[in-house]
Amino acid sequence: MKCLAVCQDELLVRLLARTLKSRLDVEFIVEDRLLGRRLEDAGIAVHVGNPRRVDTWLKADVGPATCILVEDSPRRSPRRTIEAIWDAGATLVYLLDTERPRSPRQQERQRMLTASGITRLALSELLRGALAAALERSITRARVEQYQRYLADADRILILLHNDPDPDAMASGLALRTLLHRTRATAIIGTFQAVTRPENLRMANLLDIRIELLSRRSLTEFPRVATVDVQPHYFGGLLNRVDLVIDHHPARAGYSAAFKDIRPDYGSTCTILTEHLRAVDANISERTATAMLYAIKSDTLFLSRHTDESDLDAFRFLYPLANAALVRKMEGSETNLERLACLSTAMHRSRVDGALYTSHLGAVEREDLIAFVADFLLQVDEISWSVVSGIVRQNVVICARNLGEAGDAGKFVRRSFGDIGSAGGHRVMAKAVASVARFAERFGSVEPDRVLAVTHALAGEFLHAPPASDRRRGAEAPADAGPAA
Repeated sequence: MKCLAVCQDELLVRLLARTLKSRLDVEFIVEDRLLGRRLEDAGIAVHVGNPRRVDTWLKADVGPATCILVEDSPRRSPRRTIEAIWDAGATLVYLLDTERPRSPRQQERQRMLTASGITRLALSELLRGALAAALERSITRARVEQYQRYLADADRILILLHNDPDPDAMASGLALRTLLHRTRATAIIGTFQAVTRPENLRMANLLDIRIELLSRRSLTEFPRVATVDVQPHYFGGLLNRVDLVIDHHPARAGYSAAFKDIRPDYGSTCTILTEHLRAVDANISERTATAMLYAIKSDTLFLSRHTDESDLDAFRFLYPLANAALVRKMEGSETNLERLACLSTAMHRSRVDGALYTSHLGAVEREDLIAFVADFLLQVDEISWSVVSGIVRQNVVICARNLGEAGDAGKFVRRSFGDIGSAGGHRVMAKAVASVARFAERFGSVEPDRVLAVTHALAGEFLHAPPASDRRRGAEAPADAGPAA
């Protein structure tokens, strides 16, 4: 969450940077160039400029969701600074009271600023840490109230999910509908490809989550569009602008949004939306709480993978509101005959190199089968990296997983396959999708042994090469790569 602070005192800047860095992405605006250089040398993000000028704030890329802290110095009224902030389009302004002795005139100025809607914070409380959490909650509340007002006048809103939605996407749709005070008729949860994964269908049925199947033409029926657990670039240029984006995947370019809250450090989008719901004291139904609790468990592998302290806090908050029996029923048994067949193929068409296990499943019905095998393989004691591929509807899909001990799965798929298709993800889990034609053009063919040889060679090169040799993207597998083990 971005925060800009206007301070001219070096000690205060250093104190705030140390106090707020764990919760906010803090940058500072100072007027003195020498001070700015010293702070930059200390690793503190600084903009040098006149805070009473609008262009200073525009250069700092402020927006409606940017939090602004302004030091209230007895030597100079902050009014012109605040007016410049407002003119630049920012609205979340907090006046930082350093609690120095003030004259009657200065005290009257304080009262006038407070009356104009500026929230006042005491520096002593902020530095204790307790108020830092309160500040974050206040920023979130203001952000939620902004997009609630913005979307309130629309007759119908589309809450768009990614293809074949998972629990995090479906539960996030329910949570956003609650935040917007909408019903099924006025906030439609939709997707371009229906749910197929067995446990996800079980969740949708048990919680009565209705997801409408959309077409490109149906997008014109909605005056407002929000995306959750996905960003508009995912839809290949179909949505260049949306009204709201809430997601926990790394931020991507190529679109504009009136409001967005993207936090890649979080383990699930439902964690972000739990904070939104709590910030405005929303009434969370048992059904929504159950869906969100299950989603957080699912996306973080029961809080064991890519988990932030915020995920734990959201889980603790939702647990007493949810139906634990329903969560257990939704989890059910994750193994069926279809998946057993895929595991058998993964064992017979595979290569192992130390802690790396690579497999190719051939043609499969759905992408989730590839992801299931990749996740399953990490349960084997000797395996800390799994790279599993398969062919789904004329696309080669590669899923990479690791235990976070070395390397970065997202970097691996982007570097190896980003130039022939879509590729991305987190440090511990990632996916690449390329058409059969592009893959064959790049690597020679999509015969099972060839695909396995390519993915194994690229993964091995990525894991074993020293950083200095990181000099090419998507190199071909060696020509003498043999058949699968």
